[in-house]
Amino acid sequence: QVQLVESGGGLVQAGGSLRLSCATSGRTYSDYAMGWFRQAQGKEREFVTVISVNGENSYYAASVKGRFTISRDGAKNTVTLQMNSLKPEDTAFYYCAAGFHDSSWAYDYPYWGQGTQVTVSS
Repeated sequence: QVQLVESGGGLVQAGGSLRLSCATSGRTYSDYAMGWFRQAQGKEREFVTVISVNGENSYYAASVKGRFTISRDGAKNTVTLQMNSLKPEDTAFYYCAAGFHDSSWAYDYPYWGQGTQVTVSS
């Protein structure tokens, strides 16, 4: 079992930046690939990015590639999502998730945080 807690969401103007953090506890953090998903109101949850167990590989949704960066800090057991050049369409609830391999499918992640709201105003 692993527990995940997101932080760092908020309101930002288009073109601005936000940094989301996901703090982990419980089972060994280094056993998991760590992903971020988001869900906008009235829409299905969608993949944003994932970083591999060893941190050497990361993958991004086309909609965020070049603007978002995922990283992990093994010493602090945290995962960070740096979001730059934010757009109104990035507005959503953002979730951190832990899984056993790199995947863009939500059902591959057994552990989820409670989420944090990101709102981008135009």
